[in-house]
Amino acid sequence: MRRTTVPRIGTRPRRTRLAAAGGALAVAAATVAGLTVTLAGPASAASGLTANWYESAPYYYTLDPAAPDLGQVISATGEKAFELAFILAPNGGGCTPTWDGTDPVSSDTQVAAVISEVRADGGDVSVSAGGYGGTKLGQECGTASATAAAYQSVIAKYSLHAIDFDLEEPEIENSAAIANELGAAQILQTNNPGLLVSVTIPTTTTGANYFGQLLLNQAKSDGFVPADYSLMPFDGGFAGASAQQSALTGFNAQLVSTFGWSSAVAWNHEGISQMNGQTDTGEHFAQTDFAGNLAFAESHNMSRYTFWDVNRDVECNPPTNNGKLSGDCSSVTQNNFDFTKYDTQFANWAPTTLPPAPPQPACISAQFSATQVYTQGMEVTYGGHNWTAAYWTEGGTPPTDSGAWLDDGPCGGSGGSSPSPSHSASPSASASPSHSASPSASASASASASASPSASASASASPTGTPSGGNLVTNGSFSTGSLSPWTCDSGTATVVSSPTAPGAAHALQATPTSSADAQCTQVITVSPSHTYTLSGQIQGSYVYIGVTGTGTTDTNTWTPGTSGFQTLSVSFTTGASTTSVTVYIHGWYAEPTYYADGISVQ
Repeated sequence: MRRTTVPRIGTRPRRTRLAAAGGALAVAAATVAGLTVTLAGPASAASGLTANWYESAPYYYTLDPAAPDLGQVISATGEKAFELAFILAPNGGGCTPTWDGTDPVSSDTQVAAVISEVRADGGDVSVSAGGYGGTKLGQECGTASATAAAYQSVIAKYSLHAIDFDLEEPEIENSAAIANELGAAQILQTNNPGLLVSVTIPTTTTGANYFGQLLLNQAKSDGFVPADYSLMPFDGGFAGASAQQSALTGFNAQLVSTFGWSSAVAWNHEGISQMNGQTDTGEHFAQTDFAGNLAFAESHNMSRYTFWDVNRDVECNPPTNNGKLSGDCSSVTQNNFDFTKYDTQFANWAPTTLPPAPPQPACISAQFSATQVYTQGMEVTYGGHNWTAAYWTEGGTPPTDSGAWLDDGPCGGSGGSSPSPSHSASPSASASPSHSASPSASASASASASASPSASASASASPTGTPSGGNLVTNGSFSTGSLSPWTCDSGTATVVSSPTAPGAAHALQATPTSSADAQCTQVITVSPSHTYTLSGQIQGSYVYIGVTGTGTTDTNTWTPGTSGFQTLSVSFTTGASTTSVTVYIHGWYAEPTYYADGISVQ
């Protein structure tokens, strides 16, 4: 997501960063939209508000000298809670909390006065840590416990009942920093009973992006469940509420895939964080969009509904602001605080208590054995966690051999004594055409791994043998000079004469975008109960080949990167009634162009 900058001293809005430069408006370059997580606290007049108010709290940029008086906002809208932004590390570095990198929390009086006024008017605040840009505490503090200690001082200073982790650029691309932030959130949740936690990560038009999915994977590994994950669907090519709702629906599927929740449970832990009026990239969201998203949130029993920000919830002069972005007004026609009133409506609808956290998954029956051979997708229990084999492995102990094993998170109950013979789901859901998860950055599942014995074959079928014959894939070498009969993501793929695999005349060239992984698919005819090998010549980073619709275990393999063409191959077995499967190739979101040649199934 991007931020806008306005010519005024000391401002740094969450979605917008307006920096004064000779009095001109400078708009920062956009990257991705985002997603948010929030923590809420006790539900009494003395100790805080009920959860519905924290879950509806709009963002408020506290160091903005032109910010509206929150007492007046409360009186005009009925909203009782506000999300104060942003807690950061000092601009000069260090593991101590500040407001916006400049105002140390330990000596703050300015924000404390705002909080006192809100509480005197019957309201309360949550604090948001992070946002777009700046240096985050997770980047500066060396461990999760040190990061938690810094945030704990903020909670103590302001007697907080809720905290928001807004995990965006550039921190979201730093796995160590994200581990510190999520670990800190989990520690705070444990040490402050009743504290409500909410999280923000980047989003595309189809759901969380690659780094957002890695964040979900980290939370799963930690066994951390916040109150909710809230997408920020703007600054990313969103054409109105319907596009935003599509992203929310896609993200719901990612939550289901990642955590094993039902769709209903996932909606109960999902929120939306919008931007009112004109966005940094020139999108426009009017009151009708907010109303549509409110109806969507309520009909799906979502847990959070908010927006950036109260500071901009007034009309400009002229109303459109001559097509320019502002940090002080919305650039659309409106009455004062029109958008905040939708948050109030959500609070009046929402339950006053949070939904219960989903139960911890049960430990599966198979205990890890160092003498057992495991193939891709097999599951074990070890050290109180469930694990899934990323590829063929023997002897490597999770989590020591982290490349071979994917951590599925803590589990409850004891496992059995024998290894699981097979697993119906692929450990890397991202490799399927639904793209519901990201690749495992630590896995080295390159061509060498896929060539290991029994790399991905299902143990649940009894194949009769692979039939004789040639390649079942049509135009697998793209020798016709066209894509047909392949079906590719629109505008991402073409056929080129260079580079190609050795001896070939043509190759597929495909370029992923921030919202599409440049996938090409082809449906082929197969025989039931047979084992086949899918192979291809691949050049590029995070490129996958795989097959779906097998009727047994859908398989895939991928390469983390090559400077020239390399062979990828993976086996699959068809079910007793399977007569067709879908072969696919794809890269990864925003990764460089990849090339594919010689795709075959034999």
